Amino acid sequence: MCRWLAYSGAPIALEELIFKTEVSLIDQSLSARRSTTTTNGDGFGIGWYGESEVPGVYRDVRPAWNDENLRDLAAHVESPLFVAHARSATEGLVQRANCHPFRHDRWLLVHNGSIRGFRDLKRELMLSVDPALFPEILGTTDSEVMFYLALTFGLEEEPLPALQRMAGFVEKVGHENGVEHPVEMTLGLSDGVRVIAVRYSSDGQSPSLFHSKSIRALKELAPGGPRLERFSEEATAIVSEPLTELTDVWVEIPESSSLVVTGEEVVSAAFRPDWS
Repeated sequence: MCRWLAYSGAPIALEELIFKTEVSLIDQSLSARRSTTTTNGDGFGIGWYGESEVPGVYRDVRPAWNDENLRDLAAHVESPLFVAHARSATEGLVQRANCHPFRHDRWLLVHNGSIRGFRDLKRELMLSVDPALFPEILGTTDSEVMFYLALTFGLEEEPLPALQRMAGFVEKVGHENGVEHPVEMTLGLSDGVRVIAVRYSSDGQSPSLFHSKSIRALKELAPGGPRLERFSEEATAIVSEPLTELTDVWVEIPESSSLVVTGEEVVSAAFRPDWS
């Protein structure tokens, strides 16, 4: 399974979370601890927000641990909100267009999981994407189709209801075609203002997903740590698996739930697919 993270807070260099944590995303791409696949070497991507109207994106098919351009970029780019993803391919070839994050205007999406039975459902799902959006689909992954279905169902206007409609639609099409548990996902999305995370699977057995407690709690558990001073008090990270051995500072996001981070505000809610 893929590994991903999202960060919201005061601007920091991307390398602080991608490379420099105790159990970094690079470490997880080599040896994930909470995944059915331990190696995630089928590409890597980062997306970050800055002064431009649209977020920057860097994606490549090389493994994250072997990408010198990524290391240099992450050391020099600072951002108050970014996402990163290490891919373990389930659907779609190992090619740049299939690497996460996927971008539409100001929106970014990363995904861990799959649409089960995607090859049988692919045609019907793709034909349900808004014709105005369809030309933007460049890859062949189920993740990108999820993104454009969510956009079709109103992601830009009402994100969580659109994600619920997307999940419900995939489940409905799956059931109509004999796929009992079509949806398996942890999703990370952002529009540059907020980070939205969803953990949901049709069979109730989603991949792991965590969010950090306050940086204040981190400082209390690791007093005197100079690197922690770089993070603002409202900083929040959402991760496929914890970035430190201090497991008490990470909270597991429950099954069938969502999390919305907007500045200092963190709001959780139940996530229920909408079949209507």
